[in-house]
Amino acid sequence: MKKTITLILILTLSKNYIFSQNDIKTICNPVDLSYRFCIDQPSRREAADPTIIWFKDRYWLFASKSGGYWYSNDLTEWVFIETNKIPVEEYAPTVVAIDDTLYFLASSNEKSTIYKTDNPLSDQWQVAVESLEIPVWDPDLFLDDDKRLYLYWGCSNKNPIYGVEIDYHHNFTFIGKPKELIFPNPSQNGWEVPGDYNTLKKQAPWIEGAWMNKINGKYFLQYAGPGTEFKCYADAVYLSDNPLGPFVLQKHNPFSYRPEGFIAGAGHGSTFKDIYGNYWHIATGTISVKHMFERRLVLFPVFLDDDYILYANTKFGDYPMILPKKKVYNIDEVFANLWLLSYKKNVAVSSFIDSLHPNNITDENIRTYWAAKTGDKGEYASIDLGVNCDVCAIQVNFAEHNTTLFGRTKGKYHRYIIEYSTDNKKWVTIIDKSQNNTDNTQNYLQLPNKINCRYIRIKNIEVPDGNFAISDLRIFG
Repeated sequence: MKKTITLILILTLSKNYIFSQNDIKTICNPVDLSYRFCIDQPSRREAADPTIIWFKDRYWLFASKSGGYWYSNDLTEWVFIETNKIPVEEYAPTVVAIDDTLYFLASSNEKSTIYKTDNPLSDQWQVAVESLEIPVWDPDLFLDDDKRLYLYWGCSNKNPIYGVEIDYHHNFTFIGKPKELIFPNPSQNGWEVPGDYNTLKKQAPWIEGAWMNKINGKYFLQYAGPGTEFKCYADAVYLSDNPLGPFVLQKHNPFSYRPEGFIAGAGHGSTFKDIYGNYWHIATGTISVKHMFERRLVLFPVFLDDDYILYANTKFGDYPMILPKKKVYNIDEVFANLWLLSYKKNVAVSSFIDSLHPNNITDENIRTYWAAKTGDKGEYASIDLGVNCDVCAIQVNFAEHNTTLFGRTKGKYHRYIIEYSTDNKKWVTIIDKSQNNTDNTQNYLQLPNKINCRYIRIKNIEVPDGNFAISDLRIFG
């Protein structure tokens, strides 16, 4: 027993110790990005249907309706590139790297144009082919090991997922006829049944968001269902020895599934390999309160189990994860051992709108939020943790209340400070975002060193528009 207690203490101390080291980086869902206001009513933010690819020493992220794309060196900090050179207002963009060129294709019901660049940092894109033989929706471009290129697509509550080989040496023409690869089968596949909890059995599911990976000689064709607005939004997998099938259902499904938690949903994503050989799945999480397409991005580690079954591990999927600097083999090597300290703790605020109560700040539900009566400087929210705790990270999840913004508006930011206290009297600033010039709304803030305190307070300085509003102020330690 003494040996067990000693081991637990050593592990606990080592976990605490790493957060005094600046070279250990953690992330937390939803992904910390500059989610853009949509260009149509109502005013709300969105990003969905993501693709991440490693190209020329950077990760590149493309997502629906974002007005541009992002790049990162390490999957923690993302730099946005605004563009009108490619159709970033279309849904479900896909990219593929062929030699030293990046190719881009987005959804269309009219004409599918492929664009290319050898330097996405410069935002210099050219048309690679004006029009594919047919328009495609929710496309995925997949380059096999033998340099043969395949296209997968489909988004329908009636039609299947399709696939075809294309010849990129000759104007991206189809080689043969498209094949029907995956049909919806909700009577067999329970995850395809619509509804937050898969209960709308009379409603046809939407099958969409194809994505292909080849791992150890096997082809893993992923697809999403039953609908992006549902908590059960998930990705499942079919397997084959050939890129165009025939395919059989993987024994365990869904592959990526998270029907509960702070943000639910883990569908329509892409699976990619990091520079250390680890696989990750970037997917779509749902809010769907102001609009069905009010969404965010979520990231999960991916593993192959002993039976060669592919799965995204969404265990503790809303909690901080360590970004490894080596090959890892299970979730224990990624989980940061930081626990939520703020759940259902007492909250004090400067003001609130009756229907948007302060308790929403600590209810672990991104679909609810607190709103102050104004967006003025000085509005605040304070959480009492009950006892002094070691705080290692804070996530501020802003909400939009009474906003009238559409698209990206320069000079509109969330600016604030975060303070801590042990007695609710003397306050010390730990995070100063008073000069912030980014429009990120899911701010995950890893502290350089843990802080022992009982109270955490966020004070508003400036909001992009509307009221000062927070869905959750999440405190980890």
